[in-house]
Amino acid sequence: MTTDGASRRNFFRLAAAGAGGAALLAASAGDASAYQGNMERALGQLQGALRSLRQATPDKGGHKAIAVGLIEQAIGEVQAGIAFAAEHFGD
Repeated sequence: MTTDGASRRNFFRLAAAGAGGAALLAASAGDASAYQGNMERALGQLQGALRSLRQATPDKGGHKAIAVGLIEQAIGEVQAGIAFAAEHFGD
């Protein structure tokens, strides 16, 4: 048995323990407001796309400005969906 093998096993043991702890923490906080992973990830990705568009060079025949507006609208809709789920379903 090599040190690398032992290190890998320890890494996977620690990772599994961390995942179990995170699941336990999420379950205990579930009543307050459940984490909406897919919606939160979508929100983060939309915010990243918005940052990228804002940093892009200007003058794309008006298309960049339209895209910025649509992403801002999408961000608002995702936030509204998260709020709706929290209000109606406790998510």
